Amino acid sequence: MTSLIGFITIITIVTLLITKKVNPIVGLVIIPLAGALLLGTGIDDLATYFNDGIDSVMSVVIMFIFAILFFGIMQDVGLFDPIINKMVEISRGNVVAVAVSTIIIAIVAGLDGSGASTFLITIPALLPLYNRLNMSPYLLMLLVVLSIGVMNLLPWAGPIGRAASVLNMDPVALWQPLIPLQLIEIVLLLFIGVFFGIREKRRIAKIYGTPSVQAEVAATVESAVEENGDKDEQNELKRPKLLWLNIILTVAVIGTLMSGALPSGFVFMIGLAIALPVNYRHVDKQIERIKAHAPNALMMAGIILAAGSFLGILEGTGMLDEMAASLIYILPGVVLPYLHLIIGFFGVPFDLILSTDAYYFALVPIVEQIVSNYGVPSTTIIYALVVGNIIGTMVSPFAPALWLGLGLAKLEMGGHLRYSFFWVWGFSILLLVVAWVMGIISL
Repeated sequence: MTSLIGFITIITIVTLLITKKVNPIVGLVIIPLAGALLLGTGIDDLATYFNDGIDSVMSVVIMFIFAILFFGIMQDVGLFDPIINKMVEISRGNVVAVAVSTIIIAIVAGLDGSGASTFLITIPALLPLYNRLNMSPYLLMLLVVLSIGVMNLLPWAGPIGRAASVLNMDPVALWQPLIPLQLIEIVLLLFIGVFFGIREKRRIAKIYGTPSVQAEVAATVESAVEENGDKDEQNELKRPKLLWLNIILTVAVIGTLMSGALPSGFVFMIGLAIALPVNYRHVDKQIERIKAHAPNALMMAGIILAAGSFLGILEGTGMLDEMAASLIYILPGVVLPYLHLIIGFFGVPFDLILSTDAYYFALVPIVEQIVSNYGVPSTTIIYALVVGNIIGTMVSPFAPALWLGLGLAKLEMGGHLRYSFFWVWGFSILLLVVAWVMGIISL
């Protein structure tokens, strides 16, 4: 009975999230609560399960709130603007250079862990250049999407935080073994940029010939960069004179995170407490900037807290254990020890039918519970599931940021999937292989 109600609970949550019938917070709170009540769980037990679940994710919530606020302030002050403008200027009319620059710009823009802000920075800046060079805007989307997938490995980006909440771990501690993999991913992305640049150059030459447009494009880009620079100077939020101070602060924050010397939430709290008065002297302006970024921070924090309640109830009532035991009887025994690898391999296709919340809060806990019974370390299980899925976040129709990117680029979802899906899936499989060679995941 317990496992049946558990499966009904999971299926109901996944279905409602997929069909967008409920907000994730509503689904993650109400549906498990209803399941627990059907099992006859008392009020006192519910309170205990809730408290246990919330305690397990509180450090993650704190980190998300202050990380989003900190990087939001860094975006406001224009920390990344000089790098982005310079890359656009350097690339000029060279198709291969434009493709590689797209990746570099998207990686820099993705340091805040937000797919939406990455699209907002990269698409408007690069789309005119792509159009002028007759480069496909779908290539622009693909390169940005791949870059977002790599930067989603950052502990404040979302997926790692969700995975960490399943294991009751600090997201930074979960991320640290992935740092070498993330660096290799960035190098691989640059090679991919060269590959796609050469491929696109040949396509353009085949269709349009090879007219000499580079000089004209270079002049256009230079003018655009200067214009953007003038606007940045006039923008009251920008702090170009404090650029190096903000760079030092950001490097110090990221370096401290990587060292693990302090809790991640505390690191971002300190960083924000320094960044605000350094860049905005007046208290009213500081409060204004916090209010501007608070909606994103609170939404993510609310989802993680709701997930804590959800996981607390599933574990406390025994639903998670019973579901895992039931699946052990249903699935062939030879498959179960490798279930995390199988799910990881199909992680990108899963993005077409599951939202990120449904994947991490419904599927991942069950797989972890099953495979860990065979002596496989929980971190290995999680890494396989994360690495296999994370690159595909922005081919999911359930990712709101993707619709924003498509709107900015004036593209259709169907065209994006036809152009990008198998390239994204292939890159995801490549990363699984690299992670296996590095010993991050094991058979």
